[in-house]
Amino acid sequence: MSRVVLQTNLPFPRRQGKVRDVYDLDDRLLIVSTDRISAFDWVMPNGIPDKGKVLTQLSLFWFDVLGVDHHFLSSELPDEVRAHDPEQLLVGRSMVVKKAKVVPFECVVRGYLEGSGWKDYQATGQVCGINLPAGLKQCDRLPEPLFTPSTKAQEGHDQNVSLDYMANAIGEGLATELKTKTLQVYQKGTEIARSRGIIIADTKLEWGCCHEQLILVDEVLTPDSSRFWPLDGWEPGRPQASFDKQFVREYLMSTTWDRNSPPPVLPDAIVEQTRQRYIEACERITQKTFAP
Repeated sequence: MSRVVLQTNLPFPRRQGKVRDVYDLDDRLLIVSTDRISAFDWVMPNGIPDKGKVLTQLSLFWFDVLGVDHHFLSSELPDEVRAHDPEQLLVGRSMVVKKAKVVPFECVVRGYLEGSGWKDYQATGQVCGINLPAGLKQCDRLPEPLFTPSTKAQEGHDQNVSLDYMANAIGEGLATELKTKTLQVYQKGTEIARSRGIIIADTKLEWGCCHEQLILVDEVLTPDSSRFWPLDGWEPGRPQASFDKQFVREYLMSTTWDRNSPPPVLPDAIVEQTRQRYIEACERITQKTFAP
């Protein structure tokens, strides 16, 4: 099995997220997707082999086919980076990207009723303050995709907010453009994925401004940022099988872990099954054999 990459160390200014290490290369950024995996706002002590490569390969596929302006420049490592990567651990999991001023909101789209949206609907008949028809089942397809932005919390949970709240914070014009472009990306992405046997139930996108132009940044339509379900097994009224990290969440919910203390090490079987799910999603969508 491939080596697990949990940490990368390069002699450049670095910002570390839950999954990605971002390095400042002066006029560009280097984004490295590690094999770390997070759940319930905790990073697991062990990772999923090749996960970072899956996320990168899927994002590169989507940047190529979605027809939207984005931050990706190259998957070739600059000479100054290669000199510090003799084992080539960064190959296949790295993107050189444009710098952008990131919009301080997650742009979430929900096409199906699951997760926090399902809990919200059961309690209020709404999702994030948006009224929905009565009688919907868990994992039902919504009458139309919902744009439900959230704040970007540095720690803890993101907080769902209304479009008006976002507009008050960043301006009505930018908020409207974010909603329109986010729904367009989701619509095109779901059509492509569905034709290849996968439902993208929901997703979150990040956008940034570069030279006064709104561009898609970070990752896009991956099993880390989306719910991926097999189309041929979809049946409303129950939880769905998945190709995303819901599998890890469900394992953790079956343990005695309280979610308020450091999480347990994931068993080898859970690690390998998660890896296989991510790879299958990548292969189905890109229609290419995954080659680490």
